[in-house]
Amino acid sequence: MEYLHAAITEAMRLYPPVPLNFRSSAERDELPVGTTVKKGCSVISNLYAMGRMQAMWGEDCLVYRPERWLDSTGEFQTENPCRYPIFYGGPRTCLGKEMAYMQMKALVAAVIEKFDFEVVGEEERGIEVVPVLRMKGGFPVKVRETSVLVDR
Repeated sequence: MEYLHAAITEAMRLYPPVPLNFRSSAERDELPVGTTVKKGCSVISNLYAMGRMQAMWGEDCLVYRPERWLDSTGEFQTENPCRYPIFYGGPRTCLGKEMAYMQMKALVAAVIEKFDFEVVGEEERGIEVVPVLRMKGGFPVKVRETSVLVDR
């Protein structure tokens, strides 16, 4: 489950469910990087771009690598929410974060054992940014019931 947690986290680093974060300042404030935000100003965070920044994630920032979230013993390591703000941070941390992870893990556990998935077509697909991130034209796959079931 540690690796599954890392795999889901890495997928959301590269493809955040909510790619843009819009906020307005109720009072004068200062961002963690030292930038002053005046009262009434809007701040937009591009989480999609942040997940691909070489300065933040290293030279392999465009590579899907769940191992980046595991320590030497294979335990999942959390990241500073300023660096990985998928569920926000501080007093505004998403209340449903743990439930979301639990639901994603349950879905993977229920589906991966019973079905095989095959991507249809090899062409590069772009993304489109709407209130959530999605692939242009969807993500066509063939789904077949697995012929061999694992004994429990």
